[in-house]
Amino acid sequence: MPTLTTPLPARHRAQLIASDISVIRGATPVLAHLDLTVTPTSRVAIVGENGRGKSTLLHVLAGALTPDGGPVQQLGTLGVAEQEMPAGDDRTVGDAVAEAIAAALAALDALDDAATALAAGNADADDRYAAALEHAEALDAWDAERRVQIALEALDAETDATVRLDDLSVGQRYRVRLACLLGADDDFLLLDEPTNHLDRSGLEFLTAKLRSRTGGVVVVTHDRALLSDVADTIVDLDPTPDGRARVYGDGYVGYRAGRRAERERWEQDYERQQAEIARLQDDLTAAQNRLVSGWRPDKGTNKHGRATRAGGLVQSVRRRQEQVDAHRITVPEPPLQLRFPHLATRTGAALLTVEAVSVAHRLPHPVCFALSHRGRLVVTGPNGAGKSTLLAVVAGDLAADAGTVRRPADVRLGFLRQETALTPDARVSDLFTDHVDALVASGVIPANAALGLSQLGLLHARETGKRVGELSMGQQRRLELALVLAGRPHVLLLDEPTNHLSIALVDELTDALQATDAAVIVSSHDRQLLRDVADWPALQLGDVT
Repeated sequence: MPTLTTPLPARHRAQLIASDISVIRGATPVLAHLDLTVTPTSRVAIVGENGRGKSTLLHVLAGALTPDGGPVQQLGTLGVAEQEMPAGDDRTVGDAVAEAIAAALAALDALDDAATALAAGNADADDRYAAALEHAEALDAWDAERRVQIALEALDAETDATVRLDDLSVGQRYRVRLACLLGADDDFLLLDEPTNHLDRSGLEFLTAKLRSRTGGVVVVTHDRALLSDVADTIVDLDPTPDGRARVYGDGYVGYRAGRRAERERWEQDYERQQAEIARLQDDLTAAQNRLVSGWRPDKGTNKHGRATRAGGLVQSVRRRQEQVDAHRITVPEPPLQLRFPHLATRTGAALLTVEAVSVAHRLPHPVCFALSHRGRLVVTGPNGAGKSTLLAVVAGDLAADAGTVRRPADVRLGFLRQETALTPDARVSDLFTDHVDALVASGVIPANAALGLSQLGLLHARETGKRVGELSMGQQRRLELALVLAGRPHVLLLDEPTNHLSIALVDELTDALQATDAAVIVSSHDRQLLRDVADWPALQLGDVT
């Protein structure tokens, strides 16, 4: 007879409470005094730059990591999907499904045994059958396998139960695991970057399931569309003045408004602090000057008076130095903010004209369009439809097999490519300076239009002294954007511009693109970006799916 030892879902009683959580790695605080409550109706998103502790917080909530401070209380069942998928899994798809719904399958077996005992008239059979039925109903056991199968198909995952997981790609294994978790129907679902490896239909299915499920959701994500569609609470782990995470309500809209207000307060406080430091520094300098002159009094001043005065001046200098040092750490420097440059425009003739352009096997159907002052175009289509090919032809990186691309000789064009072409060994500051000097020397931009890297708000000063290969992918993407903007383009070509960029920077870039006088062409799969530019003229390549 099967023994029902698996805990039942707590359903409406479920709760996941993290109180005053702190995690320290070495001497570095990763999480500091974080409070978070997750209920069966919660839809919580965790956001932040790479290395800010998002996965760490997920591990703490899952019970896989004991925090250095603060308890985590859990009532109910958990399903967890980490971002990385281990290799060497010799289970089959069928094994994975059976393990995911093991409690439901055991409940059905127990119910069958109880029904047999009831039919045989065994003692206590009535109570046993009632208990088994209640257990199966609590798990919705009859529907468990169907839920997983629906999820497998909707996520375009492998449905053949005999296929081994280690014979599948990473993306396929991830989709199988995600389908199993969605079908298992735990009280809480904890997901790390779940939109990786999903196509449009898979994203739509995941979004719908997360919104409708009868259980709490905590998701680590950079996907702004998922944030907008699913999250009601957003935990922001990016830097703050006091080093503590911020928790915003009212979903993505509330997060953006709250973060903007936080940054404004931070910048104002920092500016006031800098002014106070400057004042204290002046006082310190004056005190130091008095100290020096105090040791050189006029003739006739007694030695005891000189010594007394010197001691007081020394104390004054030390006191003012302590005040300066204290103010320097009260409010840290605010994070970077994009300062998009003014891009001059040209009125009159078209800035860019594309006539019947095609490339064999890569852009098979002729493409036509023209852009003038403040022109906008968004290029969409599935992978392989020719979006990057089209932009490469427009930029002059690739020759078309047919058709023409025309732009006046003095129209400046900036191309942000999808793949990096930066030299890993080059020093960031040298690379940018050499690029701007070349633009000026060749007459592309006048000397008075040259930009400094610090003017754009894309990289910290400490990062400009590094070599390119030492930068993160996000930092390299920021550098590439800086190089494009340095050319003061009249036409911007942006191929998947949101790749590797933080949520905050993508929002700032989107706002800048809406406002700039330059003509802009954007190719992207980013669902939120496509929503933000939904009023732009669109060019659809390939088959619409």
